[in-house]
Amino acid sequence: MSQSELATELLSGDRTYTNPVYDGYFADPFVWEHQGVYYAIGTGAAEAEGEVEEIAQRRVFPLLQSNDFVNWHFAGNALLRPDASLGDNFWAPEVAYFDGKFYLYYSVGHGDKNHQLRVAISNSPLGPYQDIGEPLTDLNSCAFAIDPHPFQDDDGQWYLFYACDFLDTADNIRAGTALMVDRLINMTKLAGEGKVVLRARSDWQLFLANRLMYESHYDWHTLEGPCVRKHDGRYYCFYSGGCWETESYGVDYGVADSLMGSYSDAGNEAGARVLKTVPGYVIGPGHNSIAIAPDGQTEYIVYHAWDTDKSGRRMCLDKLIWTSDGPRCDGPTWTSQIVNSK
Repeated sequence: MSQSELATELLSGDRTYTNPVYDGYFADPFVWEHQGVYYAIGTGAAEAEGEVEEIAQRRVFPLLQSNDFVNWHFAGNALLRPDASLGDNFWAPEVAYFDGKFYLYYSVGHGDKNHQLRVAISNSPLGPYQDIGEPLTDLNSCAFAIDPHPFQDDDGQWYLFYACDFLDTADNIRAGTALMVDRLINMTKLAGEGKVVLRARSDWQLFLANRLMYESHYDWHTLEGPCVRKHDGRYYCFYSGGCWETESYGVDYGVADSLMGSYSDAGNEAGARVLKTVPGYVIGPGHNSIAIAPDGQTEYIVYHAWDTDKSGRRMCLDKLIWTSDGPRCDGPTWTSQIVNSK
């Protein structure tokens, strides 16, 4: 940052940051604001590696807190661990606030198998969150469901977007993990009217060729981490595609005129259009949420990316830009940036 830019910041009250904005392992970051305070929840190293028994007080999912959106500190763990038989791997939490309560949506399973969606409730953004005791999805009818994203439409109705597995390959679509949406009857129960949002159809969305899944081999493709934003009357479902462990991973989107679709991500055949790897600087940016800066109007994509030595996934943020060609990100960045405070 130049001296003139620094002087402008000091006079205006704006803040600067350099990605990552938090040093600890913090994947799948979800950020929300409540009563002037920012909170973030994500997948920590213990949750990702199936080592939640080591977490102090047996709480799951790290929570961060910030008063200015750029300086974050650890604020504890969120979820009182449910029945241990459900699994040791807890992934991709998100929080919705409704009618005075906070609802924590997450998946739990054994390694990368048998993940189900669940919800827990708290009276405080920092928890503790107590699991309601029953799943949102049934392993008998949905053997793998992850990445729940609650979304409230303008009429007040809540929906849940998530990712699950598909094995059919008709009409040039590809086997793998893809996106669904269902209506929430209330904050803890799905209507059971799930509808496909997007299926993989591009080469860059390959997770692994000839992958053994469900006792057969597939060229497995992945769309995951849905995040929905309504803009100018249309619904944009951001998602992450490819393999989360590699440089192929990035953020793209589908767009629809109604919330239940149909959605189209036409135009992404050459690669992710919102966030993608910058070799030597940022590896595998993905699994985003969207938050409003302290100025009350500037939108930011909050996402994780690998260190250049791939020692961990860290929380990053960059401006979301709406263009005539659709949403884009002013990033990923690795140099000093300014966040408008007012």
